[in-house]
Amino acid sequence: MNSNSFLKRYGIKMVCFVRILAGVALLFIAILVDGCDAFTESDIPVSELNTAAVFEEKNTAYSAMANVFAQMRDNGMLTGKTTGMQKEMGLYADELIWHGNSTQGSANFFYNTLSPTHLSLATWWNTSYSQIYAANAVIDGVAGSKNLLQADKDELRGEAKFARAFVHFYVLQLWGDVPYITGTDYTYNSTVKRLPIAAVYARIIEDLESAITLLPKEYVNSTRVIPNSYAAQALLARVYLYAGMWAEAANTASVVLNKTDTYVWVSDLNSVFLKGSTATIWQYAPRSATRNTDEGTTYIFNAGPPNSVALTNSLINSFEAGDQRKAKWIRLITKGSSNWYHSYKYKKTGSNTPQVEFSIVLRLAEMYLIRSEARARQGELSNAKDDLNVIRNTAGLGNTIAVTQDEILDAILHERQVELFSEFGHRFFDLKRFNSLDSALSNVKADWNSTDALLPLPQTELNLNPNLRPQNPGY
Repeated sequence: MNSNSFLKRYGIKMVCFVRILAGVALLFIAILVDGCDAFTESDIPVSELNTAAVFEEKNTAYSAMANVFAQMRDNGMLTGKTTGMQKEMGLYADELIWHGNSTQGSANFFYNTLSPTHLSLATWWNTSYSQIYAANAVIDGVAGSKNLLQADKDELRGEAKFARAFVHFYVLQLWGDVPYITGTDYTYNSTVKRLPIAAVYARIIEDLESAITLLPKEYVNSTRVIPNSYAAQALLARVYLYAGMWAEAANTASVVLNKTDTYVWVSDLNSVFLKGSTATIWQYAPRSATRNTDEGTTYIFNAGPPNSVALTNSLINSFEAGDQRKAKWIRLITKGSSNWYHSYKYKKTGSNTPQVEFSIVLRLAEMYLIRSEARARQGELSNAKDDLNVIRNTAGLGNTIAVTQDEILDAILHERQVELFSEFGHRFFDLKRFNSLDSALSNVKADWNSTDALLPLPQTELNLNPNLRPQNPGY
């Protein structure tokens, strides 16, 4: 796909939005008058855009899929906005401190007072499964299309399966046993049961393995906002790691790391989060050509005290002397004798500034950390240290002094903390994977219990679908 085709597919003149109506498997492409960005334009009247019409035309079919990614970027738990998981799970762990009003929903994450009636939890659940439903509608619509070329069908199915796996992965991390939805039968979906964690992982892996075969190896555009097969490999490497499949995690991360003609390590820390970074595997494009990331707006403040979130002292103090990530990726704000710190990976706010940054979802550093951990857990200690040292040396640090397997794993957990902070809840999920949640949070969170490793299922969902019961323990 050439650049002109891509711009037509992901333009910025108006929004094309896929509206999913509960109980009706219809996709309507609606032009939002006061919207964000446009992904493509359609000449077909809205009244005629039923499921069949959408997937008989290439531009509307790609628009339907593009909107799935737009919804992931803009709504629910996977957004970089203040309402998203990146900020809230940072508060729930030990990365962020809350400076806002104690009556706001974010305070419940920070003070460990979440309940099944918390509005954000219901919003995250509902938007996640709406996004999954939309991905399924693309898969079903493509399967029934008579006019789309096979190459387009494959690419759309690959993107949809990637998105479906990605959203399910995070639903799984937050709630444990969850449904895995693969169809658009609303009656069935409304009564579905939760699957065991192992079964959900198996479904995610199956989707990603399929996506790898369906997606093109090369990006359709240099911006890397549309996942290719290597983005699916990168996500699969993360899934394998979380599932404890060490050999598979190491091998899959290597597939991405070995693609050196596409993924080139960036040694300048100030360039890692620029939109053209060669270490980026997949990223969200901002909503218009005049915006930067939502993460920048979420984290950056220019005067103290902050009115929302700041980095915790425990995170600041975790950086070793001479670690350039502290100097380049964290900004100090002072007022009198008071100090506050904010994440400064993204250095531009979202409004009316030259566009230099996109929201990075998957990047090369994580692949090194995945392979390092997977190798260490298999006893390949020297190779594990080599991968870890790539990260450390770029940060201006010497090679790790860890020797034993336990020491190396502790060093990897620490390196993930200072490399991946404020990105997609990594810290909380890492502490959980390393069985370190209780030791890390019991002294900083009031009434912390082991059961707090999972969030409460939204009460509204339990009321609507009793098959989702029982509630997660502790709630």
